[in-house]
Amino acid sequence: MATAVKRNMIQWLEDMKRAPRKKALPVLSFPTIQLMGITVEELISDSDRQAQGMKLVADRVDSAAAVSMMDLSVEAEAFGSTIRVSPDEVPTVVGSIVPDLEAAEALQVPAVGAGRTGLYIEAMHKACQLITDRPVLAGVIGPFSLAGRLMDVTETMVNCYTEPEMVHEVMKKATQFLIEYVKGYKEAGTNGVVMAEPLTGLLSPDLAAEFSEPYVRQIIEAVQDENFIVIYHNCGNNTIQMIDSILAVNAAAYHFGNAISMAEMLTKVPADTIVMGNVDPAGEFRNGTPESIKAATKEIMAQCCSHPNFVISSGCDIPPLSPWENIDAFFEAVDEFYAQA
Repeated sequence: MATAVKRNMIQWLEDMKRAPRKKALPVLSFPTIQLMGITVEELISDSDRQAQGMKLVADRVDSAAAVSMMDLSVEAEAFGSTIRVSPDEVPTVVGSIVPDLEAAEALQVPAVGAGRTGLYIEAMHKACQLITDRPVLAGVIGPFSLAGRLMDVTETMVNCYTEPEMVHEVMKKATQFLIEYVKGYKEAGTNGVVMAEPLTGLLSPDLAAEFSEPYVRQIIEAVQDENFIVIYHNCGNNTIQMIDSILAVNAAAYHFGNAISMAEMLTKVPADTIVMGNVDPAGEFRNGTPESIKAATKEIMAQCCSHPNFVISSGCDIPPLSPWENIDAFFEAVDEFYAQA
């Protein structure tokens, strides 16, 4: 069996910036259920299927990297949250396990391996043996988005104002766990993680700077080096307003959703920092047509590809039942754009 490929990922990003034609890097994993004829539930409960699914995707599309599922339930489940699983939708967290400060103080930090976290690390270890022609990136939730699932999203937004001590207590524990969890992915051979911190995108810039930025930066400082990078993802609609705080986390690269203008975002980010996005995952990949997704992809590329630090991507995780005709059309649009450039 092949061994995981160690790469200088900082050099990989530099090479990407210099390349006149850049490979797309969508967050593409869940639609593998269609290629394999299985359900989401079967995918999230089997490390072999996850690894094989990533390999099937890598064999089908010429992406810049292979990216695992953006399953934002797995870490909360490890803490004890209840999750709802359906055959063809991404799993979701139900209810709250941290209703007050007392519960926050009593909250136990799980060991890596709790719930499905061990299975997901095992899946990435297997995927790294199967996929050796491009970097392999794991998915992980960001600390504020994890805290929101433990406390209930709506309550968390209120608690930032009314119970800041409680929020910080949960953030410390979420961060402690995530550092060890990401280290598990690193030891499994992955080349980095895509950290999804979408809930921060609903905060004001000041609250984002207080409740998300320092904790994300702490995780990145603990795990990122030349062979292992963190790509920060936020699909909120406030990301442009809070970009100074986002850049302060010192991620190796950034990924933004379709709630914002990517062309405007590129004017706010240093030219030496890779920025990825932002074709609408629901509106185009899931519910569009091959013609509409081609048009949307080329429009974003026309607006943004004059920036050497821009890489075309989906705006977020591509939904499980997105037609492969649309996904294939996205990659065709990228090739056609560069062919005409």
